[in-house]
Amino acid sequence: MIILGHKDVQQVLSGQEAETLEVVRSAYRLHDEGRSAVPHSVFLRFPGDHRNRIIGLPAFAGGDRPVAGMKWIASFPGNVERGLERASAAILLNSLDTGHPEALIEGSQISARRTAASAAVAAQELVAEPPAGVALIGAGVINLEIFRFLTVALPSIEQLTVFDTDRSRAESFIAKCQEIKQVSAQPAGTLDAALAAQPLVSFATTAIEPHTGLSACRPGTVVLHISLRDLYADAIVAARNVVDDADHVCREGTSLFLAEQQTGGREFIDAPIGALLRGTVKLERRPDELVVYSPFGLGVLDMALAGHVRVVAEQRGLGATFDGFVPS
Repeated sequence: MIILGHKDVQQVLSGQEAETLEVVRSAYRLHDEGRSAVPHSVFLRFPGDHRNRIIGLPAFAGGDRPVAGMKWIASFPGNVERGLERASAAILLNSLDTGHPEALIEGSQISARRTAASAAVAAQELVAEPPAGVALIGAGVINLEIFRFLTVALPSIEQLTVFDTDRSRAESFIAKCQEIKQVSAQPAGTLDAALAAQPLVSFATTAIEPHTGLSACRPGTVVLHISLRDLYADAIVAARNVVDDADHVCREGTSLFLAEQQTGGREFIDAPIGALLRGTVKLERRPDELVVYSPFGLGVLDMALAGHVRVVAEQRGLGATFDGFVPS
């Protein structure tokens, strides 16, 4: 058993945004080709507690380096007020020969970076032309990583608008973004002002139910709906919609789940991102239509990136080994 801690994972992934983007692209293509296994995630919630949860995401990613395992990720929003990260995660990889667990990897960076990379891959695919700027709704770790990956995938970005319910957090967040790339940046006074400010918008909040529409957006805006529960069902239905997997995203109270309940079907979903990346489907839309990308966050991305981290870490001699974890 190899054990890779936070610093080991950080050492592997730091400065490797381009490589991570390619891992995520390949995983989406594999999934669309049917060369993955992604059961529904398991949500562990607690009686009388509607904020905190722990999610289990089992998955298999095929391809040249097949990998299988499970991510166990906790989301405790109250951690932010304690000066702690909202999410923490561990990823367990299993041998495809014996099924034995053979790698335990700290997963928070893998989870954040694969989420950010999936947003950037989609943005690159969905924008009609290179955007000059992006509006980030929610000043947390995920949007910080999304900004990092967007600056690689879309180097045209030179403007940044940030909205958070805590303005001081938005201002300190902007300072962190400036360390990634020097851009013209400002906090927005209202959510609608942020939506109207840029042609590319990313929602990464802790919202547990819809709280906004998209009427304030510019015509043709691409919306990265990463947190999945921000948008009213009407806004989803009115837009062109791209998902990672319809069966996964239309559950657990997401905005798309509510849209499905409202309409009685999934006709409002236009395409999966994997098919767009493979070129087997084309998203036809008018220049003024809004496009919303809502990825559930498939475990196949975690497995693909965790497998990559493991290979590189072993090549560099990182981590620690633990003998005798399973019976010999």
